[in-house]
Amino acid sequence: MVIIEPHIHTFSRTTDDFQNMFAANIRAVVEPSFWLGSDRRYAGTFFDYFRLILEFETIRLKRFGIDHFAAIAVNPKESENRELVDEVLAGIGEYLDHERCVALGEIGLNNITANEIYSFKRQLQMAEEREMPVVIHLPHFNKSEGIRVILDVINETGASGERILIDHNTEETLAVAKQSGCYTGLTVYPYSKLNPQRVSALIKEFGYDKTIVSGSADWGVSDPLSLPKTIEFMRKDGHPEEVLEKIFYNNAMAFYSHSPNWKPDFMLRPVPVSEYQR
Repeated sequence: MVIIEPHIHTFSRTTDDFQNMFAANIRAVVEPSFWLGSDRRYAGTFFDYFRLILEFETIRLKRFGIDHFAAIAVNPKESENRELVDEVLAGIGEYLDHERCVALGEIGLNNITANEIYSFKRQLQMAEEREMPVVIHLPHFNKSEGIRVILDVINETGASGERILIDHNTEETLAVAKQSGCYTGLTVYPYSKLNPQRVSALIKEFGYDKTIVSGSADWGVSDPLSLPKTIEFMRKDGHPEEVLEKIFYNNAMAFYSHSPNWKPDFMLRPVPVSEYQR
């Protein structure tokens, strides 16, 4: 079964990871913009990062047989400096228009502050004007309040739920997220998010319509093979193959297909290292 990893930060992963991902049938990935561990101080550092994940990461993954796309945004954790947010958003257009950009994201909330809401709302409006898919980050803490505020902003802007993925849901938020009409994301990530057992139970309780599962592997304790491992567990837990294909392939295809740039090549094959390494 071909797997799409709809949310991963390959910038922070190694080439060994990519070899293992290809061997596990992960053939296409989307990399949303994220916090690098230190707040950026200049608009230019955002722009350099955007170009890196749009271009160099695409080349790097292609060498290992994986088609790489990106989502571009000012992430919630770096949204407190409103002046810098405005400066970045004034110049973000060329990166949103890039042929490897398939969504605006990830945006949303971290500490649910006024400045985060300002940045979130501005970028959600930009995505709606461009009819782009949007990846929304639920806060790590106080998720119930976070999703309430997020849905208020979505309703206020009139953004289309068909182009919105509300990511990082848990048992605390999934029922509310499902009622919104948006795509709902479940994240298999050790300790701070979900494990395969909890994902399987949530799918059994709430169904799989418009549900997307990702691993969100980054520089933290995370696993770029969380999706194939979750598929293996869910198969043993009684989920039929057509449900697994829907969750780990079809739903991501449907969501990102709202972008004309989403044309993954599932026939890529790894290139011998001798052909490009010097």
